[in-house]
Amino acid sequence: MAAYFSWINMLGDLDELAIAVSSPTETPDGLLFGEHCSGLVKLLPDWSDLYTSQVTWNSYQSMLRFQKMYVLNYKMAPNSNEPIPGRKMSFSSYPAFVQSLDDFYIISSGLVAAETTIGNSNRSLFELVKPVGQVLEYARAMVANRLARNGKEWVEIFRQHNSGTYNNQWYIVDYKKFKPKTSQFPGHIAPGLLWVVEQLPGYTEAADLTEHLKETSYFPSYNIPYFPRVFNMSGGNQRVATYGDWFGYHTNPRAKMFKSLQADITDVQSMFVALRYNDYKRDPRSRCACSPPYSAANAIAARNDLNPANGTYPFRALGHRSHGATDAKLTSAALRARYQFLSVASPPHNASRALPAFQWSKFDMGSQVSHVGHPDLWMFSPILHRWEWG
Repeated sequence: MAAYFSWINMLGDLDELAIAVSSPTETPDGLLFGEHCSGLVKLLPDWSDLYTSQVTWNSYQSMLRFQKMYVLNYKMAPNSNEPIPGRKMSFSSYPAFVQSLDDFYIISSGLVAAETTIGNSNRSLFELVKPVGQVLEYARAMVANRLARNGKEWVEIFRQHNSGTYNNQWYIVDYKKFKPKTSQFPGHIAPGLLWVVEQLPGYTEAADLTEHLKETSYFPSYNIPYFPRVFNMSGGNQRVATYGDWFGYHTNPRAKMFKSLQADITDVQSMFVALRYNDYKRDPRSRCACSPPYSAANAIAARNDLNPANGTYPFRALGHRSHGATDAKLTSAALRARYQFLSVASPPHNASRALPAFQWSKFDMGSQVSHVGHPDLWMFSPILHRWEWG
């Protein structure tokens, strides 16, 4: 049983671990097209609130979800009475997983940690993945969640014994560094509010991006490295040269959408609307060299099932698949203090934008992929779970 739980929690690492072991002659699509999740940290311009969010992109087969809370009263050392900083955390997750996998964590240390996958198409780097002296990504993230007191410590712990598998961009928000504006208080932000760390085999890069957040009011995450060296090392320049602007940090459709959408965010509701955004038939940023000339993957919340099966697309990520945004999760300064996050399970649906609710019985691939235990129609309202214990 222990081996089973170990294998299932390695799921995020296994794809790249398999590449490192097998050295395929051709680069798999999974390495070329980092297509797991959208994320957004949004500071309201008047500093009255700070939102941290993540939208999972995954196969529709994965849509059975849980909200979980752990309260583990571990101590920092065997003879110490000092509790670990991350003794308590709430997060989105799946059956049998001891971690989130999405990943989205609200932690008793005051941190909210989340990530989107950046991948690595530079296959030579996988030679740096070794069986000894390295710890898989999911384990390092959970250790950092438990032991870190602040964003800098989270990064320092996470970087140790880098496996170079499940290569992600993590953004760590320390709500202890944020005091929201009130009618009596102008608001305060301390250094260390936002840390970002990116991982590749043999290399990590991190920075305190608090000043960047103060200047721009937002930090978006959309599967493309922020740091130029990580972008170059992971094969970003080659991807742009081969496939075009879709792979550029500033030119990707989601980069442009986030830049526009974040300017209209004024409260939790408008933030949530931005996280579920998909207007692929009308938004020019969703257009591509495709037939028809757009893709429902070019959105903050993808709906690849809506792309015609007989369409033509320059690469698989833009085409017809059992894949898309399967949820949205959002917390604020007040919600975070109660370990709460507003969330919804389902691909985005909006009748005014020609986004029907996802329904297995109407999906042409529904008979081809297992979805045991799923409801047929995925049309649910957001929920805000209230924890009763801990």
